[in-house]
Amino acid sequence: MKWSVIKTNRLYSGFFKLTEMMLQHELFAGGQSPVLRRELLNRGQAVGVLPYDPVRDEFVLIEQFRVGAGDDPAGPWLMEIIAGYQEPDESAEQVVLREAIEEAGCIVSELEQIYHYYSTPGSSNEKIKIFFARTDSSGISGIHGLGHEGEDIKVHVLRSSQALEWLDTGRIDSAMPIIALQWFRLNSERIRQQWL
Repeated sequence: MKWSVIKTNRLYSGFFKLTEMMLQHELFAGGQSPVLRRELLNRGQAVGVLPYDPVRDEFVLIEQFRVGAGDDPAGPWLMEIIAGYQEPDESAEQVVLREAIEEAGCIVSELEQIYHYYSTPGSSNEKIKIFFARTDSSGISGIHGLGHEGEDIKVHVLRSSQALEWLDTGRIDSAMPIIALQWFRLNSERIRQQWL
């Protein structure tokens, strides 16, 4: 199946870019679609990591303000995994190492990529890589983030049972930590055997 872009028009250029596209694509039943108008939010490659201490059986999670959750009755501060956007000259693994220190003061090792997926392909090209990593959670705490980026990030070190309870009760309600914690639930026995 093929598709073609007829025309593009940049509508906005800031932290993200918004482009209007006129396009056509082949149809499953044969032939071409009519000319379609779509907006594409260019977000790029995001990378997240769930640090785990197998000795203490603890996760390092972060909490921060998220404007997209502004209408949530619980408020716009979400429990998340460490994450950031990949720069053109960076590997995904380099993003993990950089963001773990910036957002949580956390040193990670033994990275394992667990998923690579599109977050909202109906309107955005953002593709996310999620990693699982080993850490020593002792002494990890505090408020982190880069002030010049407006980051105000609170670190939470949680027993795995508490994190999974927060997942099951909806306290954790954004996609990246849900996916990472569900992966852990399915792979915890293997991880603990390998790392202990």
